[in-house]
Amino acid sequence: MLFVDIDAVISLWGFDSNDCPAGAFHNVDGVTHFLSSDAGKHLLGLLDRFEVAWCSGWEEKADEHLPYALALPRGLAFLSFERNPGRGHGHWKLAAIEAYAGPARPLAWIDDAHDDACHAWAAARRGPTLLVATAPAVGLSSAHVDELDAWADTLAASPQ
Repeated sequence: MLFVDIDAVISLWGFDSNDCPAGAFHNVDGVTHFLSSDAGKHLLGLLDRFEVAWCSGWEEKADEHLPYALALPRGLAFLSFERNPGRGHGHWKLAAIEAYAGPARPLAWIDDAHDDACHAWAAARRGPTLLVATAPAVGLSSAHVDELDAWADTLAASPQ
């Protein structure tokens, strides 16, 4: 299972305007986003290996915009989040991830905002868990894809 955030993974910012990454600006419900075409291609390649779900505050809007902007398939799952999760969870996405994947399913999560609570949660999960951190100016890169592939290879080689 691969959970994919959008902001700072596919929607980039903070890059040098003189050295713009591959991609284009898109209007998403009145907000301008620079969507990385490289990140889209990397994600497309990962779809052969992982079940992918959007793990972003974009929720269903990911499927409304990203397939058209980045030639991704429609119909990828998306997580829905509590609007006011309170202080019971260290990170606002953890409860939705856990509800979707369960405690034992192997999962990787690509995001730019993994905090200490995310790392503690990942270490405590029964299932193998990989947190992949991105930088907002770069997003999902070939190095991240290599990391995910190596992790998936390790899982495939492990006795179940």
